[in-house]
Amino acid sequence: MFGKSKDKDTDRSLDPGVVVLRDSQAVADAVREALETASEAERPGLERAAALIALHAARPEREVRAEWTRGVLAAAGVDPREQEVHAVRAVRRAEPGLSLKAAVQLVREAAGAA
Repeated sequence: MFGKSKDKDTDRSLDPGVVVLRDSQAVADAVREALETASEAERPGLERAAALIALHAARPEREVRAEWTRGVLAAAGVDPREQEVHAVRAVRRAEPGLSLKAAVQLVREAAGAA
């Protein structure tokens, strides 16, 4: 989910070494390609899928990070508002390359978005 970015348009409110990686464009391209050869019976489902992909891809990076972090914390059974230190530890265990600063920011984003 995370990696280094050289893209100038990424959200820099988090540690510059952390970015959200998305494959939405590849999925959208595959669905559009399938639509080109789809039968009339397949078309409504593929059109709905294309719309859902577009909706999901439009979400801000902050929201995607918070969702990932909440998932990690739920799996660890940790409440980020009540147990911030344990939450940071759980996030760093899930993604060992995260700096302490980045993990704290992720936990705080998740706690604020919850």
